[in-house]
Amino acid sequence: MTERIVSKSMAARHIVNLLPHASVWEAACVMTKANCGSVLILDAAGEMLGILTERDLMTRVLAKALDPKTTPVANVMTRNPHTVRPDTTVSQAVLIMLERGFRHLPVVDAGGKLLGVFSARDALPREIDVAMTMAQFHEQIHDALG
Repeated sequence: MTERIVSKSMAARHIVNLLPHASVWEAACVMTKANCGSVLILDAAGEMLGILTERDLMTRVLAKALDPKTTPVANVMTRNPHTVRPDTTVSQAVLIMLERGFRHLPVVDAGGKLLGVFSARDALPREIDVAMTMAQFHEQIHDALG
């Protein structure tokens, strides 16, 4: 059985994006409306500058008591995010996310064109089960060893 690749596993085909001067509040509204956990931050020419995720909202905005209506996304986004090619296998993408501690990977073609975002949710059910089992096992070992 051939393994799935990220381009065939991405749930959303449209790219949820904002300009860097948009507010964090606008980003949260866009993410809520699109039912997604991230928004790509693009410049006026459509080049990717960064990504803003639910985790960024929690750790870089809420935990620091920043005002979401006045904080630009450029101030709290993850700049130059790690990307993958569309032919990356789902298990490779999940491994990258587990090792680097994030849940969203922008997908770009060989020419650098943005194709979308692969999320941990897109890996369901098979690959995420295997990856989560590995992550829980590592956590249990870490807890046991102190």
